[in-house]
Amino acid sequence: MFIGVADLERHKIRFDQTYAPGEISFDDDIKQVSDLHAAGEAELLRNTLGEIRIRGNLTGAVEIACDRCLEPARIALDSPFDLFYRPAPKETNGTHPERRIEEGEVDLSFYEGPGLELEEALREFVLLSLPMQVFCRPDCKGICPFCGENRNMVECGCTRQKLDERWAALRNIQ
Repeated sequence: MFIGVADLERHKIRFDQTYAPGEISFDDDIKQVSDLHAAGEAELLRNTLGEIRIRGNLTGAVEIACDRCLEPARIALDSPFDLFYRPAPKETNGTHPERRIEEGEVDLSFYEGPGLELEEALREFVLLSLPMQVFCRPDCKGICPFCGENRNMVECGCTRQKLDERWAALRNIQ
């Protein structure tokens, strides 16, 4: 769904969109496993030279590899979003000018052209809302560092503490 500045100048745009798995492209590490449903509104903020505010709620689910065992971990999404977009700075000599970002601009994104795609805004929101560490379950045992078996499925029998043979001569000192 395209959100155009020209339309926003006349009125707010309300949206209620459902995206099936595959409609929004994520990295290879992230797999959308259910419909993503987004409902909300977009508006052009007055006296901001084209700043767009998109707010609403997003629900759905994605899968990503567990950080301990690498098995798929399902992450349910059900959260409100409040996103701000500003027109991208004009290019000078083929490059974007560097400029200092103020404290209030940290959560601000940029768009180019006459507007932005809702799908891209939602993709960005999903990526930023993923937790730093993902676990398939809270008590995940992970992968054995010696034999590589998934400890959630097999008890490998490897000793948990492998001794460094370089220190073997010191074991007999009393």
